[in-house]
Formats: sequence, C-alpha cells, structure tokens
Amino acid sequence: MRSKLRPLFLLLFALCLHGVAAAQELLPPEVAFKFSARALDAGMLEVRFQIADGYYMYRNRFKFEAEPAAVKLGSAQFPQGDIHNDEFFGKVETYRKEVRIRVPVTRDASVEKLKLSVSSQGCADAGVCYVPQLQTADITLPASGSGASAAPGAGAPAAEGTLGEEARFRGLLASGSLWLIAAAFFGAGLLLTFTPCVLPMIPILSGIIVGEGREATRTRAFVLSAAYVLGMSVTYTGIGVGAALSGNLLSAALQSPWVLSTFALVFALLALSMFGLYELQLPAAFHTRMTKASNRFKGGHLGAVVLMGVFSAAIVSPCVAAPLAGALLYISQTRDIALGGIALFAMSMGMGVPLILMGVFEGAFLPKSGRWMNSVKHFFGVLLLAVAIWIVSPVLPVGAQMLAWAALLIGSAMVLRAIDPLPPEAGTLTRLWKAAGFLALLTGAALAIGALAGSRDVLRPLSGLVGGGAGAAAGAQEVRFMRVKNVAELEAKLQAPGRPVMLDFYADWCVSCKEMEAFTFTDARVKSKMAQMQLLQADVTANSAEDKALLKRFSLFGPPGIIFFDRQGREIEGLRVIGYQSADVFLGTLERAAAL
Repeated sequence: MRSKLRPLFLLLFALCLHGVAAAQELLPPEVAFKFSARALDAGMLEVRFQIADGYYMYRNRFKFEAEPAAVKLGSAQFPQGDIHNDEFFGKVETYRKEVRIRVPVTRDASVEKLKLSVSSQGCADAGVCYVPQLQTADITLPASGSGASAAPGAGAPAAEGTLGEEARFRGLLASGSLWLIAAAFFGAGLLLTFTPCVLPMIPILSGIIVGEGREATRTRAFVLSAAYVLGMSVTYTGIGVGAALSGNLLSAALQSPWVLSTFALVFALLALSMFGLYELQLPAAFHTRMTKASNRFKGGHLGAVVLMGVFSAAIVSPCVAAPLAGALLYISQTRDIALGGIALFAMSMGMGVPLILMGVFEGAFLPKSGRWMNSVKHFFGVLLLAVAIWIVSPVLPVGAQMLAWAALLIGSAMVLRAIDPLPPEAGTLTRLWKAAGFLALLTGAALAIGALAGSRDVLRPLSGLVGGGAGAAAGAQEVRFMRVKNVAELEAKLQAPGRPVMLDFYADWCVSCKEMEAFTFTDARVKSKMAQMQLLQADVTANSAEDKALLKRFSLFGPPGIIFFDRQGREIEGLRVIGYQSADVFLGTLERAAAL
C-alpha cells in the first residue's frame, strides 16, 4: 500500500514546493481576475473579468446567484473559450485576457436593484490554482418601458450602429484601457470647452488675470490659470463621483434662488471693482476690507483662485453631457471609482486646457498700466456682469432676464459713446468701438421694447411685434409637450401608446435644454417628425423627491436627457440623447426612433 501511495505523495510534495516558489510572484486574485458587472438593459446583465497575462479562468467554475428572491437568473451565455489540457482537471474550456458573460434576468416591477454574486476559479501558468473566489456587485436595473416584469431582451433594441454617445463612453470605460480612456475623455473635455456650460468660466478667469495689473506676467498668469483649473477639475471629479454613488447631482441641488443670487452678487461685486467703484461709494473702513477681499479674488492669493475654480465648477456648469453621463452611469453600476474618477478628471482637464492657454495669452499681451489697461478692466467688468446675469437667469422670469440684458447692453453702449459725436480726427479704432456701441444700443433697445410689449423670447425679442402681437412665445409653443410629474403618471402614459413616445427631461437652469428648445425643436423638419410622436416632458427644475425618482428610473443624473419608447411603450435601447444635438443630428435620431 505504501509503495502505491509513495508516488502520489511525491507528486503532491513537488507541487507544493513549486507552488511555494511561484506564490512569491503571484498576483492577488482580485488583481489577476478583475471583476465588474453591469446591466445592459432591463433583462440582461453582463459579467466581465479582465484576466492578467499568464493567468486563465475555467468556464465550468462560474456560478451566478442574485438577491432578492424576486429576481430570477436565466442560463448564462458564455463566449467560445480555448480548450486547455489542464494538469489538474484534464481537458477543460478556459478564458484568457478577458471574458464577458451575459446573464438573463427577470424580476418583479417593484425591484430596481439586485445583488449579484459570482463564484469563479482561475489558475496561473506557473502551476498554481487559486481557491474559488466569491465576488458581489450591486446593480441598478433600467426600468422596462411598460412597467411589467422585465423579460430577457424586454427593451426594444435600436438599429445596429445607432448606439448613443453616452452608451459609447460607458462602453469605452468598460474596456478598461486606461490610456485610451484618459485620451478620449480629455478630447471630449476639449470639445465641451466651447459649449455654453463652460464658456462663462472664460470671463471669470480673465477677470482674475486682469485684476493682477502690473504683476500679470506670463508665468504668473500660468500659475493662476492652473490653480483655477485645478480647483475646477478636482471639484468636477468629486461632484461626479458623488453623484454616481448617491444618484444625485450636487450642481442640480445648488440651483436654488438663494445660492444662485449669492454667487451672482459675488460676480457683480467683482465687476464693480473692475470699474473702480469701491473708492467712490464705500466708507474707508469697509473699503479697505473689500479691497483686500477683492485682491484675493483677483489673484493675490492662490487659495482664493482655487476656491473660485471650485465655485465655478459647482455653480456655473450644472449641465450633463454625454461623456459625463457615461462616466457617472459606469461608476454607479460598477463602483469602479478609480477608473471613473480618472476619466472625469481627464475630461475636466481637457475643459481647462483652453482656459490655461487663454490665461497665459492675457498675461503675456495685455497692457500692464495706463489708459488701455483701464479699458481692458472695464471690458472684463462688463463680462463679469454678464456672468452674474447668466448665473441668476434660471430663477428670473424671462421678462426680467430681457430687461437685465437690455440694461447691460445699453449701459455698455453709453460707455462706448454710441450716441456721442466723434471729432473729425477720430481714428479707425475709435469709430469701430462706436459702431460696436451702436449695435449694443440697438440690441438692448430691442430687448427692452420686446420685454415691455410682452415678448418672452430673449433671442427674438421683437417677433411678437413683427408677427402682429402674437407673442414671441408662440413659436416655442408649436411643439407641445405633455408634462409628467411622477413615475406613476409616466407609467400610465406608456401603456400601449400606439405610436413612438419621446420623453424629454428639462430644467430651467439647464443650458443645453434651452439650446434644444431654441435651435433644434424649432426646426421645421424636426417639428414635422415630432408631430408623429407622443411628446412627454419631465420638468425637474425643483429637484423634488418625485423629480429624483423620475431621473433614477432611467439612471439619469440630471437634464438634458431624451428617452425614446416604441409603440408598445418599451424603451428603445441605445437611442438616448444626452446633451445638445443640432437639428440635423437630432432629425436622424427621430427617424431611427420612428422606424422601430
């Protein structure tokens, strides 16, 4: 008996020695087999393992379970693996590099989240096998369009090649390629710089640089710009990660009248300092304190500049663009804060690079003193007043907004001597400034007249007068949405509607929402296509509990967002619109939605 067992003991002893020697270089199992899971749609989960080089996993060792009991998992759908002649288990099917497994899921309509448990086992080429690993993931399930239990594939699939931008960015994050992710999100940030959600930051930073006066060298401008962008980027990343984990976007919560009015007042005070009005109107003791505070914000103190970047990211830019939405949804589903945070930071740095370049340009070429410097300060003072109006606009009636812009433009026209006669020897530049002032005067007068005549369209203030008094708002009302206030109302509207449904998430403080209304929904071709659909709109301006529930229902973190449903009331997967789309692009989206 001993003679028969001796070879077995020797083999086991040799394997143990081999394993002990190799274990010193083995990766921890969570690193060797990086686990993540997400919901592809209401009826399908995807489990993904990134497998390190020199390691492999067994197909027949995967097991899946889900909680609560109202959730049922179907048979897992495995990709084709490699046949491996294993020294422990013989011929088995294995996976290397990466494996993505689809798991069908059914659940009661009331279930919004599930806990997925995945058991797996893998080995290293060094000849060491890990003990079976149990990993879990909390997954938020997209809602089925009709509110019934989500069967596998319950969502209506979009046509091939129509995957939305938000889904593409989420898929990019799921690829796990760090450098590709950082580069793609950095590039997306560069493009976002030229959107209305970021443009207001330019006069803020410019005001800081100009406030330096004689000290505004190229190096100083770079340091101040970098400090501002760093504060903005860290805040943007922190708010994004917090929103992904909590389901609520902090910037949306800050869009209250008191918060917006306070920060608008801050920028108005900074603008007044550009005009030199503190010395004229404030008592000496208070003037001293105000001047010190103003100088800090003008750049004298890096901490204050960083703080201004923090406020700018939190208050000035509450919009949700496609790359941001994709990153937030990826973090919320996988809890991969590191990778998602890197993507958000790369995107915010991309948004900040043009700001840094502009700041350095201003530091190098702006005048340091004299009459020209005063003119430059006055110019950026006007821009800061424009930012103040921009910030407080969401909580002002449209008529009040129009009068505020009119006052700013008419005041600027007076400074530019729009109605003053010029001497015959006036130079070309002086005459050009007078022409700019005259245009500002005409625009401001049009806004004031339109507001007093009942117009409520900032971009077309006189359309009501030209159209015979119909009111400027009439054009915007040609596309009529039916408002839904809560999930229950939405469910009722989606009960076999018989035609495609478009659900628009809107808020008064959402700049991209206003862009869609002004430039996209007013296009004749777009209006014609939208007339064939049932149009629903969820106004989430108040950010109430019902508003949050509606956003959470579709794993959205804030507007803008447009969801499409087929004729049976099921969401058309992969066809969401996140952020602004031009009329031409949106028309193609509508055509694809109508064809399903």
